Amino acid sequence: MTSEPLSRTGDPAGVRDAVRAVPAYPFTPVDVPVKLDQNESPYDFPEGLKALAAERMLARPWNRYPDLHADTLRERVAAFEGWDPEGVVVTPGSNVLIKLLTELAGIGQTVLTVSPTFSVYTLEAQLLGARLVQVPLNADFSLPVEGLKAALRENPPGVLYVTQPHAPTGHADPEAAVREVVGAADKWVVVLDEAYHQFSGTDYRGLVRAGGNRIGLRTFSKAWGLAGVRLGYALGTPTLAAHVQKLVSAFNVGTLAQAALEVALEHPGYVEDRAREVVAERARVLAALEGHPVWRAHPSQANFFLLRTPDADAAYRHLLARGIVVRRQDRLPGLQGCLRVGIGTPAENDALLAAARAFR
Repeated sequence: MTSEPLSRTGDPAGVRDAVRAVPAYPFTPVDVPVKLDQNESPYDFPEGLKALAAERMLARPWNRYPDLHADTLRERVAAFEGWDPEGVVVTPGSNVLIKLLTELAGIGQTVLTVSPTFSVYTLEAQLLGARLVQVPLNADFSLPVEGLKAALRENPPGVLYVTQPHAPTGHADPEAAVREVVGAADKWVVVLDEAYHQFSGTDYRGLVRAGGNRIGLRTFSKAWGLAGVRLGYALGTPTLAAHVQKLVSAFNVGTLAQAALEVALEHPGYVEDRAREVVAERARVLAALEGHPVWRAHPSQANFFLLRTPDADAAYRHLLARGIVVRRQDRLPGLQGCLRVGIGTPAENDALLAAARAFR
């Protein structure tokens, strides 16, 4: 029996132009001892809880489909967040929710955000052929309130993304500024992305509750230390959540992931402890970098910060040669020379600071 050789004649004719035009997600893994490039928790899920989750996984049948819409997990999330279970949507990572919310607003409609911003917002807008409108951040990385309000008036409604704290800058805005922007978007679907809220102490659940067009995004990938499990969730009104749920594939959260998240939600205390440690380490690292002869660390309210350098490539390679990988952001508007650096364990942060001291 012979097989036909793979065709290498190019893209199939049926692929949409918008998909052809978009590059793949820009990330290349690097295997080094100190990994500070993906805004992850530096700590694994606690061993005792991991054992409990494994026990629960083994007790469940793997030959059966999980809950249709992760219903049990939605109830657990709702109880943890003080939310109506009908207003919770769970998917394998908040990236999936961003795709669905962009689709919810409509193919060809407007996606409004700032620049620079989380790359998935712009990627999904481009994949769906949406009208992508980006308003530059202010020089101090704060929300361009008047610019966003003008864009809301001047463009056909679609979806507005507001991230607090912001990625990739780590900046958190005053609540009044966020409320002013959200309040001007009454004809839009408004997404308040709070992936890093545990590190800033901000909480916009009340703002989400106050409007039927608003939805909040949260994740288990950061403070919870469960990036490998891949779970994110949305909080909204039951009506808006029901529309989002229509776009979610059936049985989209597997039995094994659901078991792990149930255990995490039953033991949330470790998250607060780790968030406090990250915040303390963030303060220590930023203070230690003050006065560096050529590098400038920007203030941050997330579990990462921007490091501005005269030459991002040289700084990146200097760190890499010392076993530390960070994320280059210097190709983004307004971030010339910038690297994004995650907060690691105290030992990892010490390695970063030692490398910084060695750079001249």
